[in-house]
Amino acid sequence: MTSTLPTLTGLTDAEVAQRVAAGQVNDVPLRSSRSTAEIVRANVFTRFNAIIGTLFVVILAVGPIQDGLFGFIIVANTGIGIVQELRAKKTLDNLAVIGEAKPRVRRGGRTVAVSNSEVVLGDLVELGSGDKITVDGEVAEAEGLEIDESLLTGEADPVVKKPGNPVLSGSFVVAGGGAFTTTKVGHEAYAAQLAEEASRFTLVQSELRSGIDTILRFITYLLIPTAIGLILSQLYVSRSDVKEAIRRMVAGIVPMVPEGLVLLTSVAFAIGVVRLGRRQCLVQELPAIEGLARVDTVCLDKTGTLTEGGMDVEELRTLAGGGRQDVEHALGALGTADSRPNASLQAIIDAYPRAEGWTVVEAAAFSSARKWSGAELRNGSGTVATWLLGAPDVLLPSGSPTLTEVDELGAQGLRVLLLGRTPTPLDAPDPAVGLVPQALVVLRQRVRPDAADTLRYFERQNVSAKVISGDNALSVGAVAASLGLPHAQDPMDARQLPRAATEPEGLADAVEGHSVFGRVTPQQKRDMVGALQSRGHHVAMTGDGVNDVLALKDADIGVAMGSGSEATRAVAQIVLLDNRFSTLPLVVAEGRRVIGNIERVANLFLVKTVYAVLLALATIIFQVPYPFLPRHSTVLSGLTIGIPAFFLALAPNNERARPGFVRRVLRFAIPAGVIAGTAAFTSYMLARANHATGQVADTSTATLTLFVVALWVLAIIARPYALWKLILVAMMGLGFVLVMTVPWAQNFFQLHLEGWRDPLTGALIGVVSGVLLEIVWRYINIGLPLLPSVKARRPQE
Repeated sequence: MTSTLPTLTGLTDAEVAQRVAAGQVNDVPLRSSRSTAEIVRANVFTRFNAIIGTLFVVILAVGPIQDGLFGFIIVANTGIGIVQELRAKKTLDNLAVIGEAKPRVRRGGRTVAVSNSEVVLGDLVELGSGDKITVDGEVAEAEGLEIDESLLTGEADPVVKKPGNPVLSGSFVVAGGGAFTTTKVGHEAYAAQLAEEASRFTLVQSELRSGIDTILRFITYLLIPTAIGLILSQLYVSRSDVKEAIRRMVAGIVPMVPEGLVLLTSVAFAIGVVRLGRRQCLVQELPAIEGLARVDTVCLDKTGTLTEGGMDVEELRTLAGGGRQDVEHALGALGTADSRPNASLQAIIDAYPRAEGWTVVEAAAFSSARKWSGAELRNGSGTVATWLLGAPDVLLPSGSPTLTEVDELGAQGLRVLLLGRTPTPLDAPDPAVGLVPQALVVLRQRVRPDAADTLRYFERQNVSAKVISGDNALSVGAVAASLGLPHAQDPMDARQLPRAATEPEGLADAVEGHSVFGRVTPQQKRDMVGALQSRGHHVAMTGDGVNDVLALKDADIGVAMGSGSEATRAVAQIVLLDNRFSTLPLVVAEGRRVIGNIERVANLFLVKTVYAVLLALATIIFQVPYPFLPRHSTVLSGLTIGIPAFFLALAPNNERARPGFVRRVLRFAIPAGVIAGTAAFTSYMLARANHATGQVADTSTATLTLFVVALWVLAIIARPYALWKLILVAMMGLGFVLVMTVPWAQNFFQLHLEGWRDPLTGALIGVVSGVLLEIVWRYINIGLPLLPSVKARRPQE
C-alpha cells in the first residue's frame, strides 16, 4: 500500500536504549485499581473499626473474653474485605493489561506495537482514526489528520493538524492519519494526571455509598452523647461496680455500629467485579456496576454493537456514465489512500485490489461528521480527478432519482455507499459540487447472532433501547426490525431532529418517541443522550468508534467494545473485551444483584442500630442495668444479621435500582427497630418485676424476645422465599436454640431461662411484635423492590 506521507524512520534501537537509561520513558503506571496498601488502609483504618477497636481494648481490660467476641468478628470481617478486594484488584489488573491499547511506534524504519510504558521521549508514534494520544508531541506527518480535543478543551469541533502543530495527551484522532514525535512523556504529559485519576478503580460518586455514608455520619454523631449517658447511668445503677458498668455500656454501644454494612458493600462490589471479569468484562470505574443497575434506557450504536465490525460487498451497481472498469480501479485506489480503513472501506479493499497505474495525489480520510472520504486520483493515462465515496443522501441533492434506489436497498438492511467523480478539487470548501454519480457500492452487514436475544432481554426488563447510527435511517431501521426491536419500523433521519441549542424540548420529545435514528452526527449523539437525561432517564451508551466518544463520555454509563477504538475504550466505564453484546445483560443483572441486595441487607443492620439506640435511651431514662452484655449482642447480631447478610448479599436479584435508597431503607428500619427495641425492653422490665429471678434470667428473657423479633425481621427481608433462604432462616433459629439449651453454651454466653412464666411471656411478646412488623411492613413496603413477589401479585401497580 502506498502513502502520500513522507517517510521518517524514527529512533534507532541505540537511541531508544539511551533514553530508557536516562529515564525518559512514559512511566505513568496503569492504574485499574487501588494499590494493595490503599486497599489494606481503606479496610483497616475506618471510623467504626476505630470505635469498635477501642471498645474491644476496654473490654479486654475489664471483662472476660466472651464479652470481647465482637472484636474478633471485626478482625475477621476486615480480613474478608481485604481478601475480596485484592481478588478484584488482581482480576482488574489482568483485564486492564489485556485491554490496554498499544501505540505503534516507528523505530529504525520498522513499525512496532509497544505498551504505553515503553514509549520514550523522541519516539515517532503513528496515528490512525480512533487512536487515543497518550503523550504530548509535535506532528511530524499528516494526511488529512483531524484530532478531537473536546475532552481537554470542551471544544467539539475537530482540529486539523499539520506538521509542526502540537498534539496533547487525552485527545484522539477522528479522521486521517499521520505521526507525531513525542515531546513530553510520563508525568510531564498534559493529561497524565487526569488520565491516571480517571482510570482508577474507585468507590466514590455512588448514590449507594453516599447514602450509606450519610447514615453512618448520623450514627457517629449519635454515638458520643448516647455512650456518655449510658456510662453515667450504668455507674449510677451499679454504684461501686465500675467494671460491670463499663461492660454494659459497651454492650449498648456496639450494636449501634453497623460495621458489617460497609464491609458487605465493599465485598458485594468486589465479588461483582470478579464475576464480570470472568466474562471478560473490564469495569474501569466501580460505580459503573451500580449505574448499570439504574439504567432505564440503552443507546446502541448499530455498527459494532448490533452488527459485527466486518462487512462484505454484496453488489456493485454502476450508474449512467460510470464505466465498470474505471469504477473498480477507482475503488481499489481509494483503498490505498487510507492507512487505517474502516469496516466499509476494508470490505471494498478486499473486493477490489489496487490497479496498476492508478495513484493517489491527495487524500481526505473518512469523517463521521461529513460522512464521506475521498482522493484526487491519477489514472493510467495521467488524468487527475477527484473521487468521493460516502453516504448517497449526503453527497446527492434531495430528490435525486438515485436516492430512491438507495432507499429500496436500505429498506432491506443493506448499507449503500455512493462513488462519485467531480472536477472540484479536494481542498475546496465543498468538493461535492459538480459530483457525477458513478456507482453504488452495496454492502451487507454481519448481524451479531446474540443481538436479538439481548434486545429481548432489555424489553423484558423494561429498559428502552434506542439505536443511534450514522448510517441511512431506513437501513438502520431494517436491521433493528429484523432483530425484533419495538417501533423499529418508524426510523427517523437525524437531520430532521430539532436542534438541542434552540429546541431542547422538541429534541427530547423526538428522542423519547422513536427507537431508531439514522444519519446521526457525533455531536447529535451527545445531544440525544443529554435530551434523554433531561427527562430523568438513566442512560447507558454503547459504541466502538470515535464517533461515539462524546456520547459515551456524557452518558451515565459508557460501554465500549474491546475491538473498538482506543478513544472509546479510554472514556468508557465498562469495556466488553470479548466484543460480545450478549455480555451486557449479564453486566446489568450483576449491577442489579449488587445494589438490590445491599439495600436488602442494609435494612437488617439499621434495624439493629435503631433498637440499640432505643434500648440505650430506655435504660438511661428508667435507670436500670443495660439488658445485655456484649456477648449477647454478638449472638444476636451474628445469627440474625452477620451470617445471613453475607448469604443474602450474594443472592440473585433482578429489580432495577431506583433513587431514594436512604429514604426507602429508613422507612422500614425505623419502625421495625422501634418495635424490636420496645418488645425487648418490655420483656426485660416484666422479667425484672418477677423478683424470684436474677439478672441472668432477666437478660435471657429479653434476649429471647429480641431474637424472635430480629429473626422475624430477617424472615421479612429474605422474601421472596427460595428453599435455601428457608433453610438459612431455620438454621439461624436452630443456632439460637442450641445456645439456649446446650450447657456449655449457656455458661459461655451466660444465658439461662428460669421457669416458664417469663420465657413464655417473652416469646409471646416476640410473636405479637412479629405480627405488628407484618402489618407495618405491608403498609410501608408493598410494591417496593424489596419484595418483587408482592409486586407481582399487584400487576396494576
